[in-house]
Amino acid sequence: MREILRSPPGIAGTVLLMLVAGAVLLGPWIAPYDPQAFHTTVRLQGPSWAHLLGTDQFGRDLLSRLLHGARSTIAFGLGATALGVAAGAVIGVTAGVVGGWVDSVIMRILDGLLAVPDLLFTLLIVTVLGGGTGHAMLAVAVAFTPGMARIARSSVLSIRTREYVLAAVARGESRGYIIAREVIPNAVGPIIVEATIRVSFAIMIGATLGFLGLGAQPPSTEWGLMVAEARQFMFRNPWCVAVPGVAIAAAALGFNLFGDALRDSLDPRRRR
Repeated sequence: MREILRSPPGIAGTVLLMLVAGAVLLGPWIAPYDPQAFHTTVRLQGPSWAHLLGTDQFGRDLLSRLLHGARSTIAFGLGATALGVAAGAVIGVTAGVVGGWVDSVIMRILDGLLAVPDLLFTLLIVTVLGGGTGHAMLAVAVAFTPGMARIARSSVLSIRTREYVLAAVARGESRGYIIAREVIPNAVGPIIVEATIRVSFAIMIGATLGFLGLGAQPPSTEWGLMVAEARQFMFRNPWCVAVPGVAIAAAALGFNLFGDALRDSLDPRRRR
């Protein structure tokens, strides 16, 4: 953390993530209003002392909806990334350690999947499985798996020929011991960095699916769905679209900046 906080991007990313974490952990308790309560007399109002970020088309308080929606939005990004990283790491480590025809077959399949953009791949999977938060999360995880598998494989291949691995082989250690004690602990750094950065993409893809009606469904307070519900009223009150849009951008930017700073802190050449 000391290395991360020495760089301006690391400081900015940490501050943004602290704000997001505060909204996730404390949002339902510090929200001033019920996020689903209608107040028809204050529809599409701008910021005021009563409603600090304004109200939407039903008079619902935007700050309360934003704070309640932080948990589902960030949980989606973290959950989808965790599933994709876990599956990709298993596939990549297997391909890198086993090698031979197994590695070739796995890589050719992954190359074909990587040719499809993540968002298009996600939309294809969601179309097949159907809408909903669970299916959307699974779709994003599947779309992330090929890229994470390639990164895990590259890390394993670069470590497999290191002196400490060769020494373990010379000592007669089993393959399981070498993988668990020598390869994986030293290959996990690039995987963690890539996972941190991919959380931002998962949040944006999840918001996109919510906006298209393929992710979270009403009456959820997910940020992408908030934008979708209010887009036809944006000319009467731009705050109802700007507030969740800025929140999505801030969360994605926070994870991205933090991931870049984490990568630099783990790489001595970048640090110099």
